[in-house]
Formats: sequence, structure tokens, C-alpha cells
Amino acid sequence: MSALSRNDLHRIFEELDRNGDGMVSLEELSCLPERIGVQFSLEELESLVGKPSLSFDEFLFFHDTIMNNNEEEGAESDLVKAFKVFDLNGDGVISSEELQSVLGKLGLWDECSGKDCRTMICVYDTNLDGVLDFEEFRNMMLHTMS
Repeated sequence: MSALSRNDLHRIFEELDRNGDGMVSLEELSCLPERIGVQFSLEELESLVGKPSLSFDEFLFFHDTIMNNNEEEGAESDLVKAFKVFDLNGDGVISSEELQSVLGKLGLWDECSGKDCRTMICVYDTNLDGVLDFEEFRNMMLHTMS
């Protein structure tokens, strides 16, 4: 199961659907990875998506497919890439400030949400140093995807 609820995904879908046509085009979808510094050409994105635009149900299927791919071979490589996205300063750990910054860029954080990134990190911070190292991040991601 994804760490994002259906409501979270619907909110993201609506935010991406800038023209309000009920479909997310490749152009609209391309801004999501760009927000966290990952670049895809429209051709690469289309090969991942398989079509020029997605309805909400297709968007959910695409999201689930990406999440399920992390369970297959290459998951460790994907997790390393994801870890590097969150480790903004490259020091080998993810702080609550880095987590909040990336979630904010993805549109999943705002001051009114009531979520506390320190609390989120504490749940998986097994050595109690206040940050997530790669193993703690890996355990968190594997737990939220199962």
C-alpha cells in the first residue's frame, strides 16, 4: 500500500490538471519530477506512461505501477536515487528540514497540514540521532509500500 492515500493522490492529480479537463497530460505530469530536480524528456515520460494523457483512474494505476516496481529487482537502486532526492545537502542523512522541503516541492506539505516532519522521522529513526540514514529510509519506504 502506498504512503499516499487516494485523497492525497486526487489532490495531486487536481493540482497537476492545470487546465481542469479531467486529464493529466504529459506536459502537466512532467512538472512533478521537475519539482524535485529530476528531469524526464516528454519521450521518456510517454514511454513510462504509455499514452499522451491520463484520467484519474489511469493516474492511480500509473502511481501503483511505479510503487510496485520498487518491490522488484532494482528496488535498491531506486531507493538510493530516492534517498539522494531527499538528502538535499548530500551529507548521507535526511533531516526533518530536508524532508519538509522536498514534501513542500511536491505539494504534499503546508504549514496548515498539522504534520510534523520530526515526528515522521522519529518513527523510523532507530539509532535516535534525529535524522534518517539510508537503512532507516529504506525500512521506512519498504514499510510504507507494503
